[in-house]
Amino acid sequence: MTCGACANRVERKLNKIDGVSATVNYATEKASVGFSDPVTVDDVIAAVERAGYTATLPAPPPSPVEPDQDGAVPDPALAALRTRLLVCLTLTVPVVAMAMVPALQFTSWQWASLTLAAPVAVWGALPFHRAAWSNLRHGVATMDTLVSIGTLAAFGWSLYALFLGDAGAPGLQHPFALTLDGTHGSAHLYLEVAAGVTTFVLAGRYAETRARRRSGAALQTLLGLAATDASVLRHGREVRMPVDRLVVGDRFVVRPGDKVATDGVVVEGASAIDASMLTGEAVPAEVAEGDAVTGGCVNVGGRLVVEATRVGAETRLAQIAALVEQAQTGKAAVQRLADRVAGVFVPVVLVLAVGTFGFWLGVGAFAATAFTAATAVLIVACPCALGLATPTALLVGTGRGAQLGIVIKGPEVLESTRRIDTVLLDKTGTVTTGEMTVVDIVAAPGEDVDEVLAVAGGLQSASSHPIARAVVRRAEQRLAERGRPEQDHGGLPAVTGFAALDGLGVRGTVEGRDAVIGRRLLLSRHDIALPDDLGAALGAAERDGGTGVVVAWSGRARAVLVLADTVRPTSRAAVDALRRLGVEPILLTGDGRGAAEAVAHQVGITMLSADALPDDKVSLVRSLQADGRVVAVVGDGVNDAAALAQADLGIAMGTGTDAAIHASDLTLVRADLRAAADAIRLSRRTLGVVRANLFWAFAYNCLALPVAAAGLLNPMVAGAAMALSSVFVVSNSLRLRRFAALPETASG
Repeated sequence: MTCGACANRVERKLNKIDGVSATVNYATEKASVGFSDPVTVDDVIAAVERAGYTATLPAPPPSPVEPDQDGAVPDPALAALRTRLLVCLTLTVPVVAMAMVPALQFTSWQWASLTLAAPVAVWGALPFHRAAWSNLRHGVATMDTLVSIGTLAAFGWSLYALFLGDAGAPGLQHPFALTLDGTHGSAHLYLEVAAGVTTFVLAGRYAETRARRRSGAALQTLLGLAATDASVLRHGREVRMPVDRLVVGDRFVVRPGDKVATDGVVVEGASAIDASMLTGEAVPAEVAEGDAVTGGCVNVGGRLVVEATRVGAETRLAQIAALVEQAQTGKAAVQRLADRVAGVFVPVVLVLAVGTFGFWLGVGAFAATAFTAATAVLIVACPCALGLATPTALLVGTGRGAQLGIVIKGPEVLESTRRIDTVLLDKTGTVTTGEMTVVDIVAAPGEDVDEVLAVAGGLQSASSHPIARAVVRRAEQRLAERGRPEQDHGGLPAVTGFAALDGLGVRGTVEGRDAVIGRRLLLSRHDIALPDDLGAALGAAERDGGTGVVVAWSGRARAVLVLADTVRPTSRAAVDALRRLGVEPILLTGDGRGAAEAVAHQVGITMLSADALPDDKVSLVRSLQADGRVVAVVGDGVNDAAALAQADLGIAMGTGTDAAIHASDLTLVRADLRAAADAIRLSRRTLGVVRANLFWAFAYNCLALPVAAAGLLNPMVAGAAMALSSVFVVSNSLRLRRFAALPETASG
């Protein structure tokens, strides 16, 4: 394909097949095709070939290739185009110089120009001629048709003037003009037009292709993150093997400086993992036994042994790459409009060129004048800029989003994101970390806090409940601070006779003490009185949005542990940033109102919905939509999946469940709510670039066509303007590569 009209034609041919739904993206040179029986892949490829093009199934990803310093991946086709351009440029410069500067027009200079221009017009423009011939055989016209007709007409007229007219006479002087000069054609040469237009269009094509390769470099970078081999443990020995041979359950070693081979869980060792290329997080994250790690991240600390939990296409890196490619292959509504315009534009231009030629002849102008005006119309009207305006911006925008840890499922998501005016933020795991932390210990008079924590930690060490894990962490931390000798469970006393009491708490024996930890009701069932001061501490914890549990042994309540879900450090900044973007944040949670109000106060949210079940969340989204709001939902849990699907835009925290990620339109790979604000900023910036590109493309054609038809544009200048319009559009899109996330220290 060589322009947006080509993509539009292939797409129409494919969609005419019963049971086929296809989108063809010129910028990515890919088609996304859905079909069902009895249609086969061969039928789809045959339809593309009948349209005059070729198609193949995408090959498996090759070994990662490092991009060059400009972010481009080496490409043989691009190198061949560069060679063709350089040869044509070398030959064209003297041809144009002699045509434009009469002082350089030595005796028989026109024959030297012919010698230099002929290879350019024939070999240099051969890709355009081939494509035009193929189009002619299929009864269609594209940009190549315009360029081929224009260059051949200019070259053919020059041959006529040299061999049959007066242009071959020695000593001919040929002044250069930007507009028509109204002379007869027998002594008029257009060799500089044939060579100049070819070279200008090749230069535009090269710049455009190179820029598109750079635009897609984000996906190549993602694919390049993957490790190629791994040191797998087999019978106590390390065996080096390719990553594609790993299976779930394999254990592999990750040494300092190595990439993690695939998604897994650390089973031995502790280290720091650099996930900056995947998540955008600049600071490596500490990991230890039991922590999950993502394939492709770099180990910057100690030796790790990791057990594989996902391999191949199931890994997070592979899923992100697939989503990015899906987004870059799809089309937004504005792009479909541009494609339709480009599809009918070329035939209209051909008719306009013929009309221009007839008009000038009809008003008594020389044939050369009519020919020049018609050629200028053909050349200036190529709809390259129109076909590139939208896909290049979307390509760069989605790629930049992936580099910042914002994975967009499709280009239509950008349009939804731009219009968002309300965002519902799930509390647990989104605004907060989702991890409970002991924030206060209220001991009864005469009780030792160290003893309370030791008993509580020992008892809870047998439980996997989030509250239990928080108590164990706090107890171990306290023991480490006090320098207690190591025992089982990281220094905590052992528990016997452990039992979990559903919804109430736990009980067991720790160092000879019959202990319980749990809610107020648990104490009453064990006939344990709750002192007034501890009862007041429980009430205060509930009012402040925390969770209070009572520690008791030997028939007496000893202390209240107050736990709370900690707010992410960046959540306040994210809320401020969303407000500055004109988006109203609403806190949405299944927790009680006290907990919701406490978190809302910390992050600066004034509207909230508490005690919300999954159905209630969906109902709230629908209610806001009925009021005319465009609603986004940010969540991370299974209970958020229905609301994510109902929202105009579903945003899943990448640290959340697969159900939430699959139900969403956009995934934030990094566990930072500011990425939601970044996503909205990026969407608005991208669509702003799309609008600027489309304005330039439409304005250029609307202004250039009348000027060319009026005889006010030399065909060579028309070719240069056409090429520069495409380069402008692509260069404008590439500005999105400089889009930056909100700074770490900003308040939003």
